[in-house]
Amino acid sequence: MLDRLPWRKPARQTAGALLPASDTALHAVRLRCRQMVAKRALLSAGASALPIMGVDIAVDIHLLSRLIEDINAAFGLTPQQIEKLQPKLRVATYSTIVGLGSTLVGRVVTRELLLKILTRSGVKIVSKNATRLVPIAGQMVSAAIGFSAFRAIGNKHIEACVAVAEQMLKVQAAGE
Repeated sequence: MLDRLPWRKPARQTAGALLPASDTALHAVRLRCRQMVAKRALLSAGASALPIMGVDIAVDIHLLSRLIEDINAAFGLTPQQIEKLQPKLRVATYSTIVGLGSTLVGRVVTRELLLKILTRSGVKIVSKNATRLVPIAGQMVSAAIGFSAFRAIGNKHIEACVAVAEQMLKVQAAGE
């Protein structure tokens, strides 16, 4: 069902794309991805507002796994896209990813990894406690916290992808 949502189409169209070719292209990809994060954060907030225990975390894991895959694809940083790069650029890409300490750029995203990231932020625990204290206001607070956390994780991943892509632009420029 989520595969038919409108914002899934651009990511599939760019799935074969390589790294952004210029700073302008990189900026355009960053803006598109930020819009994608905002839309999905709204869906996450909606799930957080539901009074059903566990639904918010399940929805967040699903939305976040798709979001990370789509952002990686938009920047040309999925494992499949990286493997298509020239050997020198491929090694430089992986070196940059490791140097940044990113756990999501250029890797296959697992549900366990996403659950660890969500629980590390502690957001869902706080959200559930707020919901228990005051039912209606708590649900609104829960939705706001869920939105903020989802957006923060998504935007942080975008910035990690931008850093990798900028480094790759420098490596390509030095090789010319």
